[in-house]
Amino acid sequence: MKIATYNINGIKARLPALTAWLKEAEPDVVLLQEIKSQDENFPRQHFEDLGYVVETHGQKSFNGVAILSRLPLEDVTRGLPGDGDDAQARWIEATVMGAVPVRVCGLYLPNGNPVPGPKYDYKLAWMERLHARAQVLLELEEPALMAGDYNIIPQDLDAKRPEAWHEDALALPTSRAAYRRIEHLGFTDAFRVFSGQPEQYSFWDFQRGAWERNDGIRIDHFLLSPECADLLADCQIDAHMRGREKPSDHVPVWVELKA
Repeated sequence: MKIATYNINGIKARLPALTAWLKEAEPDVVLLQEIKSQDENFPRQHFEDLGYVVETHGQKSFNGVAILSRLPLEDVTRGLPGDGDDAQARWIEATVMGAVPVRVCGLYLPNGNPVPGPKYDYKLAWMERLHARAQVLLELEEPALMAGDYNIIPQDLDAKRPEAWHEDALALPTSRAAYRRIEHLGFTDAFRVFSGQPEQYSFWDFQRGAWERNDGIRIDHFLLSPECADLLADCQIDAHMRGREKPSDHVPVWVELKA
């Protein structure tokens, strides 16, 4: 089972690029972030015609997450538990009914800038809720993963110019500590199982020729439960997508599971 995460930075703008990648990469499941579309405006029929089941949790102009799946989905839920007043569409999860069912959680973690301020407070509070949900997933003792745009640079290795990010919400010690608290519950960073090398990134800013200079950061992650990590066969970043016409500033990251 091939599962990908992809922050597309607007479904309307990236539909051609996303469609081309789906046909090339042939993922079984895709977790999308920043669809920037209300549910009723999402091009559902387009993806259904490509053979995907479509589930969305949209929001006008901002945020928004979705699941595309070639396999049946069960128990679809929307919204990260823990704050009934949170109106931002940043979390969707479902069970993918493959040979081995896998619980997939697609997330778009808050950016948190500027720091200090209410946006950073929201980021840390959201991560506390994520920590609580992660604990519940582990208690199920079933294959589960949480994947998406975490807006976290886990360590300096994950940035071309780490010094440029040390005062940014993506790399502050408190941000990294909150991420590690989740990872250290027992989750595996899938990409680091296969690569400990520097200059492996999933995001390049549109400004200042970042892509051309490979001035990137790695902020799109797969965290796997122990049962899911046992199924892990591969994890790669499709960095070439950043060089395509009208790309997102993120690229797809995917795992292959023996499921």
